[in-house]
Amino acid sequence: MSALDLASLPKRVKVCEMGPRDGLQNEAAVVATADKVRYIDLLSASGLAMIETTSFVRPSAIPQLTDAQEVMTQIERRPGVTYVCLTPNLRGLERARAAGVRAVAVFTAASESFTKRNINMTIDESLATFGEVVRAARTEGLWVRAYVSTAFGCPYQGAVPVESVVRVAAALAEMGVDELSIGDTIGVATPNAVVDVAAALQETLPVERLAMHFHDTRGTALANVVAALQMNVATFDSSSGGLGGCPYAPGATGNLATEDLLYMLDGMGIETGVSLERVRDASRFISGVVGRDLASRTYRALEASAARAAACAS
Repeated sequence: MSALDLASLPKRVKVCEMGPRDGLQNEAAVVATADKVRYIDLLSASGLAMIETTSFVRPSAIPQLTDAQEVMTQIERRPGVTYVCLTPNLRGLERARAAGVRAVAVFTAASESFTKRNINMTIDESLATFGEVVRAARTEGLWVRAYVSTAFGCPYQGAVPVESVVRVAAALAEMGVDELSIGDTIGVATPNAVVDVAAALQETLPVERLAMHFHDTRGTALANVVAALQMNVATFDSSSGGLGGCPYAPGATGNLATEDLLYMLDGMGIETGVSLERVRDASRFISGVVGRDLASRTYRALEASAARAAACAS
């Protein structure tokens, strides 16, 4: 068996932080606007290149994110950080623009059954709707990201053909989106599947436009990151502390934790420009806000070490 050739992997990785939106929207108790702003500001100070901050959905759809306008007008926007907001329709795009948003995102899925249950549309209907949003955003000079959910498996139909992922991704790319995030929504992907999907996508799309969004539901997220790195993917989504669960597997770990991703990449000599300690500060803050421990193994290990050191010093 040959050793992993670190020299062949990307030298630098971009991390897109998902905690403020994808993480917090899973919290049952509403987080105060001031706490969301503080959380985002702490993340901004860590050196992250991209933070998905909120979603301009219909306020009644996700109560946790009804304060999107207030959050985006109160955060400290640091130079060099892209603050992305979900805009599922033209109304959401208008609200985002009014809040000074310069980067937006749309989302659909590679599974027909998931799309119907999640947003009450077929895949083609969702592409038509989001096409209007993308065209309007591009006309206004906004940076646009697109998410393709259930790219490795669906909670309703099971396996998802690679061809379905490629078809949806190609349609979004043709609309002119700047970046495509390919999501393992229920955390079923394994490294071989990641290689298969990444290879198929790269037959029609430049790898520079691809990102991967893994969930750690079954403990394979970091292994999947390594597989994606071997396919030259260099953008990954993660959530500080592993904030956010998997709604289709109650009690299971959800998003890949930013601390776990950074620890591994740092150890592999791959640059991110992100301070693990600063992300840990943000996780510690939001852990206190939500009132529970976070899932990240690295975060927990660092906190336990600090507690031991403090106890020995006292």
